[in-house]
Amino acid sequence: MTLVGYGIVALGVLLFAVGYARVRAPWRRYQDLKARDANAARYRAWRGGPPSAAEETGASVAMAMLRRRAQREGLIAIAGGALVFLGFLVG
Repeated sequence: MTLVGYGIVALGVLLFAVGYARVRAPWRRYQDLKARDANAARYRAWRGGPPSAAEETGASVAMAMLRRRAQREGLIAIAGGALVFLGFLVG
C-alpha cells in the first residue's frame, strides 16, 4: 500500500469517526421526540379526540430538523467509509 493509500484511509477513518460522533446526538433526540409524539397520539386516541396527525406542531418541526441533521451527518460518515474503501483500492 502506498503513502497516498494510507493517507486516504486515514482521512476516511477520521471522517467516519467525526460523522458518527456528530450523528449520535440528533438521532437520539429524534428518537425521543418520536416516542413522545407516539405517546401523545395514543393519549389523544384514548381520550377520544381526533388523531390530528395532519396538523404541524413544534415537535414535528423539530423532528424534521433533527432527521435532516442526522441524515447530513450520516452522509459524512458514509463518505468516510467510501474513502476507506477507495484508499484500499488505490493502495
